[in-house]
Amino acid sequence: MIVAFSISPTTADEQGGVTDAVAAAVRVVRESGLPHETNAMFTNIEGEWDEVMDVVKRAVDAVAAVSPRVGLVLKADIRPGWDGQLTAKVERLERALGEGA
Repeated sequence: MIVAFSISPTTADEQGGVTDAVAAAVRVVRESGLPHETNAMFTNIEGEWDEVMDVVKRAVDAVAAVSPRVGLVLKADIRPGWDGQLTAKVERLERALGEGA
């Protein structure tokens, strides 16, 4: 499965930023060893249900350590028996775009 998620603390630092809290969540994802990517809006992670959800929970816990309230947006692509789709889906799209040029 692939999960795209975004975690937001409800409190900010003195400058109004949330970078440090988000970095704590991304650190959890990176240390998980699962395939992942982070962009400006979401972090995508791929693996089996239990391992992905464990990482999401630990990432939420990391943000909750510095914020009394946490927002979580999560979208999942659940396709048993398929792996490597974090990159394969994009590769299929790029091929389709190249064929249509």
